[in-house]
Amino acid sequence: MQQDTIAMFDQHAATYDQTWQALAPLREALQLVLDSVFAPLPEAANVLCVGAGTGAEILSLAERHPGWRFTAVEPSGPMLDVFRGKAEAEGIASRCVFHQGYLDSLPAVVPFDAATAILVSQFVTDPVARRGFFRAIAQRLRPGGYLASADLACEMTSEAGSRLLDVWFEMVSVSPEARERAKAIYGAQVAVVPPEAVSDIIREGGFDGPVRFFQSGLIHAWFARQALDS
Repeated sequence: MQQDTIAMFDQHAATYDQTWQALAPLREALQLVLDSVFAPLPEAANVLCVGAGTGAEILSLAERHPGWRFTAVEPSGPMLDVFRGKAEAEGIASRCVFHQGYLDSLPAVVPFDAATAILVSQFVTDPVARRGFFRAIAQRLRPGGYLASADLACEMTSEAGSRLLDVWFEMVSVSPEARERAKAIYGAQVAVVPPEAVSDIIREGGFDGPVRFFQSGLIHAWFARQALDS
């Protein structure tokens, strides 16, 4: 993730949840299906959350699964602080490890049963680095461990993709005058690529058979299992 992206999250951490409150129903729907994706996990599962942000998926999973433990990896200190405050308020902080930084600086621990990367890999704009992002996650999982990953994805050059973009921009309140600039950002600073390309990147990053289990607007989510030969 680029330093200017981290600086943006640092700056807006205190108001991040309020800013995106209009999209909360989409997040909640994703979390509902995510819980079913992770249904095979053990009662004492150890879950890695890469790019944990303000902790939305951890808070949701922790409420449903009191025996699970979580490791939150987040490069933005202010975002992680917001999550820490929520975890303390909800009484789950003792079940969480808070790691400011990237996955490569996380100390070696027992392999995780599952991992999440929700709206994270889209900020890794180089395809080779993006595959490396997923491979680093795969290497932290037990053999056959689960990944749930979500990113913005769209075939922006197609007619259908252009129409979907218009719907998305309407939903996130991007004015018609600003939409061309937003498209440029999606092509450069945020790696919005066709869904099939994201699935291929996940597979090439060390996972078997990514399955798209959710879509709402541009948000697509996949689950996959760590390839045994990773």
